[in-house]
Amino acid sequence: MAAGGVAGVCVEAILFPLDTIKTRLQAGMPMDWSKIYKGLPATLFAFPASALFFGVYEPVKTHLAARVPENASIVSHFGAAAAAGVAASLIRVPSEVVKQRMQTGEFKTLFGAIKGVVAQQGVRRGLYAGYGSLMLRDLPFDVIEFVAYEQLKLAGKKFVGDRELNNFEMAGVGAVAGAVTGFLTTPPDVLKTRLMTQGTTGMNGKVYKGIVDCAVRMVREEGTMSLFKGCAPRVMWITLGGSIFFGTLERGKQIFVGEEKESE
Repeated sequence: MAAGGVAGVCVEAILFPLDTIKTRLQAGMPMDWSKIYKGLPATLFAFPASALFFGVYEPVKTHLAARVPENASIVSHFGAAAAAGVAASLIRVPSEVVKQRMQTGEFKTLFGAIKGVVAQQGVRRGLYAGYGSLMLRDLPFDVIEFVAYEQLKLAGKKFVGDRELNNFEMAGVGAVAGAVTGFLTTPPDVLKTRLMTQGTTGMNGKVYKGIVDCAVRMVREEGTMSLFKGCAPRVMWITLGGSIFFGTLERGKQIFVGEEKESE
């Protein structure tokens, strides 16, 4: 859990500028370079979210792996990623709402954003705005990325003669998994951003009623490619993020597990 939390914060903080560019592009807003780090304090939520994710992922993966054939490991990776994604969403959604409302310049401080969102829309409709669209993005994202990573890691291990991959190789596998995942999940990410950043008055006068309404209106009014707005910085961000995240995660496991063994 600790390794996952540290990896999550590292990725969010290091690549935050790319995330801001992506968010403003998806929200249909001009880029304001003076606001490139707006919302940075919200990345602190990445620690509990990532820690919770791995607190569910690892035991579920172990539980499922003991009940499926070795050549069907994809099943345990799929199930574990889905379960962990649902658990982590309880923290991810409000942190994403707060972060993006700060990135678009609506709020200046973390606590001001939390207070303002709750005052305007309440907890459920405010802090959990876009929950469905986030799950539409994050569940496939978690499943695709972790299944791809775990399967590529197994293939890589066989490729190098059944030895354990080193940290550099793990980071490379993470980068490939991130690139594929980032591209495939861009449309639901765009929908999520539009819903989360519209507030009570909408963005540019547009108030979307939900995921379907948002998708239909965007395609009708802005064209099909509007669903891929911010795709380039998103893929770049998640490719680099996958490399940093999985590289840090595996190194963190070595450190924390090593410390646990020494203390036994």
